[in-house]
Amino acid sequence: SCYSGALAVALGAFGAHALKSRVQDPKLLDVWDTAVKYHLVHTAVLLTATKQPVDRVSRKLSVGFLTVGNILFSGSLYLLVLTGIKKLGIITPIGGLSYIVGWLMLAHGK
Repeated sequence: SCYSGALAVALGAFGAHALKSRVQDPKLLDVWDTAVKYHLVHTAVLLTATKQPVDRVSRKLSVGFLTVGNILFSGSLYLLVLTGIKKLGIITPIGGLSYIVGWLMLAHGK
């Protein structure tokens, strides 16, 4: 999850500097910003999840769902901005659902 945090910061910097000159539509820059925010926040939650007791079944599940959430939610948004393929937005809600399940597993795990 430390690598995920480093990646989120790097992608945020890329979006704030290099991407602005390449993407003309300001709405797409907002999409990138949303991806970075969710990526970074859920990476912080991943750090919390990895500190749970190892014997908690929900630990592995919450870490898995949060990781998949980062890949599907933020990843689909990053790709949408970089490629212009709007259909990638279909994947984003699946990542959001994965985030929700990850949070619930973290909260109610045994």
